[in-house]
Amino acid sequence: MQQDWKGINRYATVGMEFGLSLLVGLFAGRWLQAKLGTGNWLTFLGFGFGIAAGYRAIYRAAQAAKRDAEREEAEERAARQRYHDEPSRASSDRSLPDDPALENPALENPALEDPASSNGAPRSKHDLH
Repeated sequence: MQQDWKGINRYATVGMEFGLSLLVGLFAGRWLQAKLGTGNWLTFLGFGFGIAAGYRAIYRAAQAAKRDAEREEAEERAARQRYHDEPSRASSDRSLPDDPALENPALENPALEDPASSNGAPRSKHDLH
């Protein structure tokens, strides 16, 4: 949960960074205008630099969000691949046992064998009746 808040905070600060970039550019242009005694063109130039810095912050945040989304998608894809590569428990339960005694219950119960039989072959359940 704490990781989610860190991600939200990272993207929530973009608006503040954009606004501060505009204000810093504007006030830097006004300061230069007052210092150099030029017209309003340095104020507009500073404001333009502030806009460029603000859009740069938005672009960087968008690129970081894209990288995070691609990373999460790759992790989910890898998890799905691992899940599909593992042998299924259900299919292993349905497989035939390797032990012949489990396949034929007469082999594990000697009472089902025919004592009169010379070859000792087990009798079926139907022969007992």
